Amino acid sequence: MDYKTIRVETTPDGVAHLTLAQGDRGNPIDGQFCAEFVDGANDLSASSAVRAILLGADGKNFSVGGDISAFVKNLDQLPVMIRKWTSGFHGGIARLQRADAPVVAAVQGICAGGGVALAAAADYVVADDDARFVSAYTGIGYPCDGGASVFLSARLGAARAKRFLMMREMLSAQQALELGLVDELVPAGNAAARAAEVAAELAAGPTFAYGELKRIFVSAASNSLDTQLEVEALAIARCAGTADSREAITAFAEKRKPAFKGN
Repeated sequence: MDYKTIRVETTPDGVAHLTLAQGDRGNPIDGQFCAEFVDGANDLSASSAVRAILLGADGKNFSVGGDISAFVKNLDQLPVMIRKWTSGFHGGIARLQRADAPVVAAVQGICAGGGVALAAAADYVVADDDARFVSAYTGIGYPCDGGASVFLSARLGAARAKRFLMMREMLSAQQALELGLVDELVPAGNAAARAAEVAAELAAGPTFAYGELKRIFVSAASNSLDTQLEVEALAIARCAGTADSREAITAFAEKRKPAFKGN
């Protein structure tokens, strides 16, 4: 598909590159981006060839968040416009959450508002050591979107996440690492390369098992212990019947490295 705000490319090793492609504008979250993002996420989540997703961004900033210039031009239509935008933005995030393929994010420069939610939703976040994470939302009188309440709570804890949003905080990359918003810091300019290494490593792993693991954690905070134990039991039973599981068990017995195929 001929996207204008994103690029979607899949390499032979199964790594899909989902790139925010409005670098000259700071990769804002606008109407066209939201519409294209859900289409791209749908395509990637449906493809059996995709075994890891590398989420990156062109330009010096990962994302400046919502497109304020569009807000200013459409003040009277904002409630309807926001409903439309979030349907695409949220739909894309939900699809990536349900996909088997792990999502690895590479963050540089400013990561603000919905950009923070998008990064926090990734399974592994690599950031340049001079990146900054800006809550932004309440600065324009908004609460949050993009699953920020869920993903930031999972990474920071609910109270710390609410403080980050309510107090319009800006976190340094080191602070983000210490709080759990970022999984790994690298010298400035190296986040994309390191994230690509992580994505390639995950793409060579048991993709179906990764998907089950992702879905297990989605329900972990809301299910009772008994329910969650059953979720885990059924998930591991499904994995036990996969070719990858059989290969891994056989490889362990034969003292060799398993060759995962993703199924």
